[in-house]
Amino acid sequence: MSSNEGIAALRAAGIALGDVDVSGWEDSALTDHLAELSAALCELDAQLTRVAEAVRARGYRIAEPVPA
Repeated sequence: MSSNEGIAALRAAGIALGDVDVSGWEDSALTDHLAELSAALCELDAQLTRVAEAVRARGYRIAEPVPA
């Protein structure tokens, strides 16, 4: 995957996650999907950590963008 494709994929994932709002889910729905939700969140965390560690391993710092 090229660098442009990688960044586009990360941005698309961020946008998709912005659409997820579990506060509106019924308790029964959250309970029914908790194992699946937990697995998805752990996988996302692992992959984001992997990418961040690879950036840091090359000597770069990851910083939050400064608002314009």
